[in-house]
Amino acid sequence: MFSLSAATLNHLLSQSGWALARLAKFSGKTARFNIAPFSFAYTVLDDGTLRAAEKEVNADASCNISPSLLPLLALKDERAFAQIQTSGDAALLAEIFYLSRNLRWDAAEDLSRVTGDIAAERLVLLADTAQQQIRDSARNFSEALAEYWTEERPLVAKSAHINSFVQQVDALRDDVARLEQRINRLSKK
Repeated sequence: MFSLSAATLNHLLSQSGWALARLAKFSGKTARFNIAPFSFAYTVLDDGTLRAAEKEVNADASCNISPSLLPLLALKDERAFAQIQTSGDAALLAEIFYLSRNLRWDAAEDLSRVTGDIAAERLVLLADTAQQQIRDSARNFSEALAEYWTEERPLVAKSAHINSFVQQVDALRDDVARLEQRINRLSKK
């Protein structure tokens, strides 16, 4: 299983030659990824490709990733990257995060071997369009729910109402403080 994941990563790295060159600088270094209950370790080879490392190998860099972060990481959500617990070689970790943000799978290239170039490009375009429509539908649905919950069935307060309430509370607090000072001055006389 680990050699299969290394082969998959090597395929992605080789599709973009720039990634191999960047990783080759870390030749001989090992990175471990702990995603409960699994642990993956990869050693960088001289050409920038990866080899699955043994479990006992001491890693130069380590990433502990909560399984709940995986969908957010797949969407390249920056908040998810900030929640990954890391330790070890900071330069290697920075390179790993850079690659995870910028490495893209060229699906059309792989599909073209089976379907031909034109069909592969059209299939990828179709998949991208469908993915964008799903995103747009999800956004529209969430906006409609938000509007329903704030307008039709007020379950959630509008931010303008919350801001107004906070301002009124602040004004009341200041008025009470002024009244208290006035009472104190009058009681001293």
